[in-house]
Amino acid sequence: MADSPRILSIEDECDIRKFLRTTLGANGMMVLEAETGKAGLQKVVSQIPDVILLDLGLPDMDGMEIIRQIREWGRTPIIVLSARGQEADKVEALELGADDYLTKPFSAAELIARIKVVLRNRNQPQGDAPFVYDYDNLRIDTAARRIQLDGEDVHLTPIEYKLLAVLARNSGKVLTHGALLNEVWGKHSTDNQTYLRIHTQHLREKLKDDALNPRFIVTEPGIGYRLKP
Repeated sequence: MADSPRILSIEDECDIRKFLRTTLGANGMMVLEAETGKAGLQKVVSQIPDVILLDLGLPDMDGMEIIRQIREWGRTPIIVLSARGQEADKVEALELGADDYLTKPFSAAELIARIKVVLRNRNQPQGDAPFVYDYDNLRIDTAARRIQLDGEDVHLTPIEYKLLAVLARNSGKVLTHGALLNEVWGKHSTDNQTYLRIHTQHLREKLKDDALNPRFIVTEPGIGYRLKP
């Protein structure tokens, strides 16, 4: 189990915790548990999980606040597991820095697929040769997993990094919404353009890129995006 992914479940419902413990354990993952937001934040620091599964409706604090606090200092992938199914909740969680959002109830197969995606995105994509993209003082070095803008490091979440790396590897080429969703989130998310829109917006903010007068990321209306070559 030494090399097993460490999954932290921040969840107050006993039945859900049992389901996660059984399902993830059967798929070779080590499950850590916290019943409150405070305990969860402590375990994020002390246990250093590979992925966080976060319920929004915790007894001591709102899950949105937990995302906000974690993103102030950490980039551990966060998957929200919540009964809140409104688009507004999904958008808020993603804008705060969550990597994915599953509405309860969800299937074991879908959960495992989502976890595998964020674990894969956390590391350099396998099978792709490292490359360097260098344009207008933006440098992307995938071998070092380092992004620099005007000589200063840019800190991205795993999803943001994967999205930028895919665009850079195909710089100059228009990538459709569906192609980007498939590359970054997996084929189960090819219809969810909300994810793509929010994370592209975050990328632009960190790259100081204006969508109306783009320095790097160009929007192809109704089609997708391309990175200037």
